[in-house]
Amino acid sequence: MARPIRVFDGSFGRLQLIEVSGGELAQTGAGPQVVAKQAGADLEVSIDGAMHRLTRDHLLFLNPGASCHLLIEPGAASAQLIWFQASGDWLRGSFPAMFEPGKRPFDAPGETITPRIRQLADTLAIEVLNDQFLSHERLEFMLQELMLLIMETYVARRQVGARLWRGSPFADDRIRKALALLRARPNKDLNMNDLANQVGLSRSRFYDLFQVSTGRSPRSYLDMLCVESAIARLTSGSAKIAEVSADLGFSAQSNFTRFFQHQVGIPPSEYRRAAGKPSADAQDDSRD
Repeated sequence: MARPIRVFDGSFGRLQLIEVSGGELAQTGAGPQVVAKQAGADLEVSIDGAMHRLTRDHLLFLNPGASCHLLIEPGAASAQLIWFQASGDWLRGSFPAMFEPGKRPFDAPGETITPRIRQLADTLAIEVLNDQFLSHERLEFMLQELMLLIMETYVARRQVGARLWRGSPFADDRIRKALALLRARPNKDLNMNDLANQVGLSRSRFYDLFQVSTGRSPRSYLDMLCVESAIARLTSGSAKIAEVSADLGFSAQSNFTRFFQHQVGIPPSEYRRAAGKPSADAQDDSRD
């Protein structure tokens, strides 16, 4: 049986954080689906009759109309899953060639999860549990990032590049390279002129193409990545807020605190407490 912990509906489709306990759960859907395990027991998953193992090291893909059965032995610990049932219309806005009606975009039902996608899935789980601070804008941004990474990491290996990106706002490989550079080290001190040079564009052309591709300015996109990175660091490990601030390129912790509060609605120390994580530095609270 399955118990929804959080459910979010929007133009992107439906995102769920669910708990699955002993027994069998059957699942079907009209649109593409992505499943990642967050915590608890590993699962055996049957997708269109073929068995797959779902652990924290794996990511599962369901094509439209695929049948899925999750199996947990009776008495075993429950499992917590992130389950994204994507809207076909929403996906076609970014990847029209791959999500045409009737198309099966995923050639393989299971893949090894990358560190970047693992971090994004973990941050999504933290964010949806702290949904009183989660904006629709930030949720949709993370889901778009997730699908773009899936297209680049898994689907591109099995598709001709020109066909994969045909009609997509992300078709320009210079902008995809810029996004990869931003993700690799989100840093508020980043010089956008240098980034434009690295991808072979003038500053003005870079800004124009970036806005057309992502719907955001480079600075706005970077801000979103910095928030995501900050939440990931604050809620995992033992990093001090001052360390997170410095790693993200802020000249002072007070500047980071103002930025985080503007983006999320509360100071970073309060977010860490709300996420149930102990402070790594007793001085963090007084510096917010």
